[in-house]
Amino acid sequence: MSVAGKYECITKSPMGDQKSVMTVNVDGDSWTGSNEGAQGALEITDGKVDGNTLTWSMNMTVPMPLKLEGTATVDGDTITGSVKAGMFGSMAMSGTRIG
Repeated sequence: MSVAGKYECITKSPMGDQKSVMTVNVDGDSWTGSNEGAQGALEITDGKVDGNTLTWSMNMTVPMPLKLEGTATVDGDTITGSVKAGMFGSMAMSGTRIG
């Protein structure tokens, strides 16, 4: 099964649970997309695919400028991983495929 799709995710941040929808568009061993939540949409940069593992970066601007680095594994319709947020450390994220 392809890792491409849309996932409804929750990231456990210092500001509480952050809900978002992550869109994964795969092209060979790379991917593009976005992660859209209450603070707006963040474009995926440096997206890489290795089997069922995704890695990526996002440049957050609200509430402060911060580079986010993510890694996650897709298992069927479930995605689990973490997002590293600079000085705030690593935050757990999980989700379910919705499309």
